[in-house]
Amino acid sequence: NLALQLKAEDHPAPSHLSLMNMLARAAGFRNFQHLRAAHSSEVQLAQNVPPPLIHHKRVKRALNLFDEAGQLTQWPSKRAVQDLCLWVMWSRLPSREIMHERDVNGIFNQAHLFHDPAIIRRGLISMKLLTRNRDGSDYQRLELAPLPEALALIRHIDARRAA
Repeated sequence: NLALQLKAEDHPAPSHLSLMNMLARAAGFRNFQHLRAAHSSEVQLAQNVPPPLIHHKRVKRALNLFDEAGQLTQWPSKRAVQDLCLWVMWSRLPSREIMHERDVNGIFNQAHLFHDPAIIRRGLISMKLLTRNRDGSDYQRLELAPLPEALALIRHIDARRAA
C-alpha cells in the first residue's frame, strides 16, 4: 500500500529494501537492520528471563494449615503465611459477582474450621483483594493476579481437594 501511494504521486516506486527502511524509520529505528537487531535482542532477553522465585518453605508452612479437604484449620500467626492463606480464600470467591455479607460468610465457613469469617474478610479487604460498601454490603472480589507463591499454594490445595 505504501509503495502504491508513493508511486501514485509520480515518484518512482522504491525498492523493497528502501521501503523496509522507510517503515523502520517510521517506527523510530535508524534502518531495517536496526529494527531486526532490536527485535532479536528482545526475543533473546525474553527467553532468558528466570522464572519467578517461590519461597517453598513458606508455601509448605501455609499448606500444613489446610486439611485434606482443603479447609483452613487455624489462623496463621505469621503475616506472610496469613497473606498466602488469604489468597486461597480469595480464590474460593466467585469472580465478577456482587455478594452480601452472609453469602461471603457462607463461602468462608465452608473453607475454614475456626469459625471466624470476619478475620478473613478484614484480611482480604486490607490486602485490597475484596471490596465492600461502607455499610458492609455488596462484597466483590477484585480480579488480580496471584503472587507466584500464592498460585503454587492454590494449586497444591486444589490437587488435595480433587484427590
